[in-house]
Formats: sequence, C-alpha cells, structure tokens
Amino acid sequence: MARQLLFMKAINEALDQAMAKDDTVILLGEDIAGGVTIKHLEEENEDAWGGVMGVTKGLMPKYGRERVIDTPISEHGYVSASVGMALTGLRPVPELMFNDFIGFCFDAILGQGSKMRYMFGGKAKVPMTMRTMHGAGASAAAQHSGSYYGLFGSIPGIKVVVPATPYDAKGLLLASIEDDNIVIYSEDKTLYGIKGEVPEEYYTVPIGKAAVRREGTDLTIVTIGKMLYVAYEVADRLEKDGISVEVIDLRTVAPWDEETVFESVKKTGRLIIVDESNPHNNTATDIATSVTDKCFDYLDGPVKCVCAPNVPVPFAVNLEQLYIPNADKVLTVAAELIDDLKK
Repeated sequence: MARQLLFMKAINEALDQAMAKDDTVILLGEDIAGGVTIKHLEEENEDAWGGVMGVTKGLMPKYGRERVIDTPISEHGYVSASVGMALTGLRPVPELMFNDFIGFCFDAILGQGSKMRYMFGGKAKVPMTMRTMHGAGASAAAQHSGSYYGLFGSIPGIKVVVPATPYDAKGLLLASIEDDNIVIYSEDKTLYGIKGEVPEEYYTVPIGKAAVRREGTDLTIVTIGKMLYVAYEVADRLEKDGISVEVIDLRTVAPWDEETVFESVKKTGRLIIVDESNPHNNTATDIATSVTDKCFDYLDGPVKCVCAPNVPVPFAVNLEQLYIPNADKVLTVAAELIDDLKK
C-alpha cells in the first residue's frame, strides 16, 4: 500500500524538500517558529507552534532561524519584505495566517509584486509563494473563514492554486516554489486532517492543469478545493438514477484550465460549478461566462453556479453549515439540468 500522509504533513514535507534542494527558499510568518529566540528551545532541538496550524513545525531546528523567520504581527511588513527578497534572488514563502488578512498587505501584492515582470519587460522575476488559508467549516467566524482565491485570481501577474488532496498539496506547493511568478497557494483549513497517497520523493504537479477525477457523459461538475468531495457525493447519488457525472478538480484558479473544462462540457452538454466563495465576481462566474461564450452551441441547458450566499461566514455552527455549498444544494440545481434524462 502506498504511503498515506495528512494534508498538512504533505505541505510540511514539500517545504522541507524545497528548502533542502534550494538554499534560497526562505520561510516567513507569524509564529512559524515561535519561541525561536528562547535559547533552551534551540538547544533541545524543539520549536513552538510552527504557524497557527503547526504546518511549519520542525523546520526551524533543521534549517535555522535565518531561513525560518518569525515575524512581527505586520502582514504588510513581511509580505512587502518577501516581494523585495524575490526581486533580489531569493524564493520566499511567506505565510499569511488567513486570507481574510490580505487587506493588510494588498499593496505589496496588487501594487508592486504582481506588476514587476510586466513593467520590466519580463526581465524581473518575483518567485514568491504566499501560503494562506481559506474556508468555512471550522467555526473560525467571519474574519478567519472567507474564501478569496477568486479575488486573487482576478489580478494579472499572479497565479493561484487551491489543492484538494494531499498528493496535490505537496506537488502544487513544490511547483509554486519553483515558479518565477507570485503564486498564491491557498489551503482549505478543513482539509488539513484528511489523508491520501503521497510519494516520498520530490515531485511537482503542473500549475494550470485541472484533474478529471471521475469521468462521465451526462453532466460536468467543476470544483474548487474541498468542493471536490461534495461533487463525489453528488455523482454517487446521481449514478443510482442512471446519470453519469464527470467531476473536474480545478486545482488552479488562475490560470484555470480552459481546455479540460471546455472538452468536458462539449461531451456532457451540462455544467455546474461548485465554488465556496461568495457568488459575485468569483471564479465560478468567470468559468460560466467563458463556457457560455466558447461552448454555447454544445450546451443543453444554462450553466449553473452553486456558491456560498452573499454574506460573511457565520460563526454559529448551524448557520455556518447552511452557508457552505453541499450535495443537496447541488442536486437541486442538477435536477433542473438533467430532468430530460430521467424521462
């Protein structure tokens, strides 16, 4: 049996292997090596949290505090510093605790880093990978639970990846760190505890390439992040009614894989995009617009989007569960598209 690894351990292993392979890879963030200035922790080869979720735990003793840097609580400061590091030859990997905090460092991303390669005719490189967390379902309340990968993906000059499996968590992170552009690597915190097959060796998963997780002929469901598992449930339930569902894990939000999505829609004629972010100006609506434009003659019905409602993430557990797209919501929408297949 292939080795099974937790999602968060796959990320940790990717960081470890990237740092071992390339000494220009630097980690920065709040509490990623908490306690590093306390002498006895270094002597006993221990470190504290390893970030808010413990993802970087163990890396400071191995690589030292010059490469695993605990920062002040100033996202603007350390993300701006990371852009500068990237422009001058390093490959920084800053950790933004929650993607809701992007407002504190948005100028470094939007105003500076994302524009540098274009402004200098491709001669400048900005190989910075910013790890961050998104997603509802952990009772982290409105200020720590949003899903803003679509917002990042609307910015020219930035790549955005959202892994859904431990295998992709490792491979996409290594590919991101190798990339010479800014990459936003967005982790769903509710996936940290899932296990999956992860090879021990160094490997990459190509940025910009979606994965067809399940082949089908009647309906395409495109997913982002943990919505993959919602689609699996939908596909299983529809299969009992004789409906064949193709499930696509987008993996990369920017640039998203038009070829794979278009080819699937041309085959099935029906499309639902399941996206946990709020419903306006998000990745789902971008895909829907493109498919309607490029694949209109192949469609047997309107493109449907199943997203979170247009409100912040609630704290109350019952309301939070209502907020997150689920299989029942997708099935309700699917019924409108596949009714003719049941007759």
